[in-house]
Formats: sequence, C-alpha cells, structure tokens
Amino acid sequence: MQLQDRVAVITGAASGFGAGIARRFAAEGAQVIVADINLAGAEQEAAAIREQGGRVHAVRVDVSSNASMAALVQETLAHAGRMDIFVNNAGTTHKNGPLLSVDEATFDRVYAVNVKSIYLSVMHVVPVFRQQGGGVFLNIASTAGVRPRPGLTWYNGTKGAVITLTKSLAGELAAEKIRVNAINPVAGDTPLLAQFLPGEDTPEIRQKFISTIPLGRFSQPEDIAKAALFLCSDEAEFITGVCLEVDGGRCI
Repeated sequence: MQLQDRVAVITGAASGFGAGIARRFAAEGAQVIVADINLAGAEQEAAAIREQGGRVHAVRVDVSSNASMAALVQETLAHAGRMDIFVNNAGTTHKNGPLLSVDEATFDRVYAVNVKSIYLSVMHVVPVFRQQGGGVFLNIASTAGVRPRPGLTWYNGTKGAVITLTKSLAGELAAEKIRVNAINPVAGDTPLLAQFLPGEDTPEIRQKFISTIPLGRFSQPEDIAKAALFLCSDEAEFITGVCLEVDGGRCI
C-alpha cells in the first residue's frame, strides 16, 4: 500500500474529486480526514469509506475561515497524532456568464474559497510539517488556470493564482522537505459541473463542452485520485512544483 499509515487531510471531501481522493487514499492505507463545510455529507462519505475497511474521521471545515482551518489542524492532530498530507481540494465557482454579471460578494467568495484557503492551510500546516521534518501539500487547481474558458474569468483567475502559489511554495519549502504540487483537472462530472456550463445543463450543452476535450469525456473523480495518489506517495519523492494536467488533452 502506497500510503500505509500516512495521515491525509482532504478538504471538500464530501463529494466529487475530494471524495474520490479520500476513497483511494484510504484504500492505499492512509488514515483519512474527510473535511467539508457540509458535515452531514462528510460523515456520509466517511461511513462509506469505513464500510470498505478504511480508517477515516469526518470534520466540518470552512476553508475560508482562519479559525476553522486552525481547528481542522488541531482536531487532526488530536485524532491521529500527526499529519503527512494536506490536500487543498475544496473549491467553488460563479456561474458561467459575462464577466460583468459577477457581483462583488460572489467574487469575494470565490477568491476566499479557492485562494485564501491555500494561504490558511500554509499558515497552519507548515509549522506541523516543519516539526515533523517534512510533508506534502497537493492543491487542486484547474485547466482554467492554463487555458481559460470565456464566461469564467474570475474563476479562471483563482486557479491561475493556485498554480503560481504552488510553484512559489514548492521553491520556498523544498529545503525543509515539504513538497508542494498541484493537479489541473479538466471539468469533471461533479456537483459543480452545471456552474461551468454556458446556459442550461442539457445533453446538447454537455456534448458541446465535451467536444473541446480530445479524449472525449469529462474527468472522473477516479482520474484525479490516481494522479493524487502518485504525487502524494514516495513514488514522487523527487517531484515538487509540478502542476499536472489531468485533462484528456484539453490543454494541448
């Protein structure tokens, strides 16, 4: 098992990519902290992992809140005694549409969840990793930060920030054996998909969106989980600052 006895925190893990990562990590021997603002959903996902023999603990977290992120780290340490991997997966977006249609409150929320969360994780997790002699961050960015789609300008900007932060953090923390990588998924068949689509969520609109992905389908949580497992395992011990596109060729 590639993550035997590692402790992995995954935010936004009640559904979508986060749930896929949590299930795969647990299957590979990790003790998983399923963290989500939706505690009922986190507990449901934790129960599913537990039924498969995984070690798991559910925690409510608001990744845009300093106090909530501090509490997540403290609860993880109290429950598991250490922390080896922190996956910044929680994210949100605005509805695909004209850039002037996004109000200030929505802009602030998208940047708080997608970008401020990276800052807060670093503030609270880096001291733990330093004390332990190393650790791994994995940020879930997006192809939106590499090849932006019209109608998602402000969301695109947040993912561009995550990509740049990943590289900068990797450079600054490497000497302390703290690795920092990112995954850039193409749009996935997750609860956020309808927000990314222009107009109504119809089979025709979905097919038009899929036509921009050379391998001909949306990403699935399992696709992202496989890449996450590699980047967080010892197989990738010499890899840091990488933003891996898991995108079916979208960014070619």
